[in-house]
Amino acid sequence: MANFNGILSGIKVLDFSTLLPGPLATLFLAETGAEVIKVERPGIGDEMRYKSPEIEGTNVSFALLNRGKKSIEIDLKDKKSFKKIYPILKKTDVIVEQFRPGVMKRLNLDYQSIKKINPKIIYVSISGYGQDGPKSQIAGHDLNYISTTGLLSLSMGHKENPVVPPALIADIGGGSYPTLINILLALRKRDLEKKGSYIDVSMSEGLFPFMFWGLAKGFSNNGWPSNSDYYLSGGSPRYNIYKTKDEGFIAAAPIEDRFWEKFCKAIDLPEKYVSQLNEDLKVIKKIKKIISQKNKKEWQVIFDKADCCCCVVKSLQEATKDNHFKFRKIFNRHVNLSEKCVIPSIPLPISKQFLNSNLSDNYPILGENNKKILD
Repeated sequence: MANFNGILSGIKVLDFSTLLPGPLATLFLAETGAEVIKVERPGIGDEMRYKSPEIEGTNVSFALLNRGKKSIEIDLKDKKSFKKIYPILKKTDVIVEQFRPGVMKRLNLDYQSIKKINPKIIYVSISGYGQDGPKSQIAGHDLNYISTTGLLSLSMGHKENPVVPPALIADIGGGSYPTLINILLALRKRDLEKKGSYIDVSMSEGLFPFMFWGLAKGFSNNGWPSNSDYYLSGGSPRYNIYKTKDEGFIAAAPIEDRFWEKFCKAIDLPEKYVSQLNEDLKVIKKIKKIISQKNKKEWQVIFDKADCCCCVVKSLQEATKDNHFKFRKIFNRHVNLSEKCVIPSIPLPISKQFLNSNLSDNYPILGENNKKILD
């Protein structure tokens, strides 16, 4: 790809957010050419700077989420500091903040205040439950949001061994992605109407699209799903996980009849179980017994030949070494943790034609851009 500064080149972003939802959203913007300036607390900065894992004093997650951004450290409570940031606000296109509702207003940095300075500003507030309503001031994290919206209840393991999901669905699916989508929509609106926008992103509200099937079932016939009792959450033999002889696992998703028939033939499932006849639990039990008789590599060969939407569950390490992802070159962009340590950057689902090929591989040191930006 020839040198290209990205499709969002010329867009300036002030990022007041920390940890994951906001920083991941602004990483998308940075990767596509926007100038992203992190506004951080003096001497402390983004809390993610101090979490594990760490290499040579650098938090790896922070480096991954903030590649190619700039950093200024400033005390927003100090009126003198506000005067320094004022000129930047006038030239900013997008502001992203992630404080509890009301904090930015107390700092005179809320949308209404900034709008007077910069009428075309696109201002995004990310919070757990939105800027108003009974829950707006309640603190929370991803696990809380997927709990209060009902998502966790749909598949959380057995009572004796409840499972915490490995994906931060609320932070990313309910926070980062809606933030990015709405910023792009607001930029288009500004092109057409020459007006800015205020965007209220509620991470909890962003979770309901993930449960479309549960909402459809519940609203249509009052058949609200519960823990692992629906076909998309472990209640069906056609969408389930089975343990192999060598303690591996097979992810089986032969939902459609044509794949189910191939699957049943591949594992030699007795005919009386093939039609199911509302005996899902019995069929699952029988398939578990069959799958447990072979090692995962043996099953992989069988399922590759059968082409029935079944595969071995890989570890994350194995997935990063998968020949398909190597062919797709998704780990070809990098982050410099130090002069001697370089790691792949987060593979973002962005078409290469929109990426900034000149983006720095470095992450920002706290306040490293103060002189150039504030003085």
